[in-house]
Amino acid sequence: MRWSERLALALYGVAITAASPLLRRKLRKRAVQEPGYAQAVPERFGYYESKPEAGGALLWVHAVSLGESRTAGLLIEALRQRIPGLRILLTHGTATGRAEGQQLLREGDLQAWFPWDTPGAVKRFLAHFKPSLGLLMETEVWPSMVQACAQQGMPLWLVNARLNERSLAGIHKAQVLMGPAYRHLAGVLAQTDMDAERLQSVGAPVQGVTGNIKFDARPNPQQVETGLQLRAAWTAHSGKPVVVLASSREGEEAAWLDAIAASPALHAVQWLVVPRHPQRFEAVAQLVLERGLSLQRRSRWTDLNGHSPGPTPAADIWLGDSMGEMALYYSIAQVALLGASFEALGGQNLIEACACACPVIMGPHTFNFTHAAQDALAQQAALRVADVAEAVQAAVALAHDTPRLHSMQQQAQHFAHAHRGALDAMADALAGQWALMATDHAGDRL
Repeated sequence: MRWSERLALALYGVAITAASPLLRRKLRKRAVQEPGYAQAVPERFGYYESKPEAGGALLWVHAVSLGESRTAGLLIEALRQRIPGLRILLTHGTATGRAEGQQLLREGDLQAWFPWDTPGAVKRFLAHFKPSLGLLMETEVWPSMVQACAQQGMPLWLVNARLNERSLAGIHKAQVLMGPAYRHLAGVLAQTDMDAERLQSVGAPVQGVTGNIKFDARPNPQQVETGLQLRAAWTAHSGKPVVVLASSREGEEAAWLDAIAASPALHAVQWLVVPRHPQRFEAVAQLVLERGLSLQRRSRWTDLNGHSPGPTPAADIWLGDSMGEMALYYSIAQVALLGASFEALGGQNLIEACACACPVIMGPHTFNFTHAAQDALAQQAALRVADVAEAVQAAVALAHDTPRLHSMQQQAQHFAHAHRGALDAMADALAGQWALMATDHAGDRL
């Protein structure tokens, strides 16, 4: 590293260490609504209650939030098939990610919070767990962690990697700090050729373009079946199609309610909203009630046992106040509005909706999923509009245009299926790296 880069990393370490009390305060506030944030807080700073039991080499996988944890689950299962007896260390940054990750653990596996990126916390984390190989999912590149892994000779890979134009511009502005962070990765497996070009432009050692393993995820079959049953029962009862505002973010629900509350669109379809973050369920419910609209919550439907009557007709808005049921919501709905695409937030994953044969209407902001969004548009699995008001009009029109709706439903499913295969390519590449690492370690012992 050049002296300017060493200085930048040192100043970054001082600054992020000084910010540690702010993180503790943020965690306390988040824990009021999501108790998971109060769990094992010392781990955030590299302090652990007990030493992990010895049991051979450890593969570390970092999946920051819920979506990345589900993606990591696909990769972990594929690697277990290729590497018998594989032990996993899973780390996360959010409570929903950690809860999802618990379902992926087997005997001998470990789980912890990703450490706050101070030099001390990072060194304590690596000394405690001693992982043999690390995998960061998608975008999670932290300067202190990358530098510490490089210094210790622990290979750290960025996999299913993506880098949008906005993030690229930010890296260039902080090149003296972020340049070494990308250069010192052991390897990168990118989602698309464009991602690879952007990553290479900041010095990342791209080893291949394997595709997006989110395409290899299969929707929960029980949820799909139950959702289709509920859709059929609801349509027979009311004659109304269902439109979902999926994974919505703050600001979008208010704009959506403003667009439908005083227009014929309110009663033209049955509206369903599923906020992205569970801590906002109550806030969104309050927004609905403040506009004089009736509300029914998913949590008050009966359990998914195949005999659920689902929602009753007496509600203007259904609120999806549950986690882990997006396949259910996409299967109930005929059309989905893509959350985080109507504000400058980059959009959400549209692949799961398409895999459930639910065409997507998205706003102008999909820079986090540029390639998938462009392909979905090209294959007529999705539509793009300028704002929420236009999305509402387009959704109502599509939901009532049966021939076009059926065509887009078929195209959505075809789009999701046609891009599969990334999982095997990525798992093969990483299993090869694991084998090389094991061979090198065996040679060192001779």
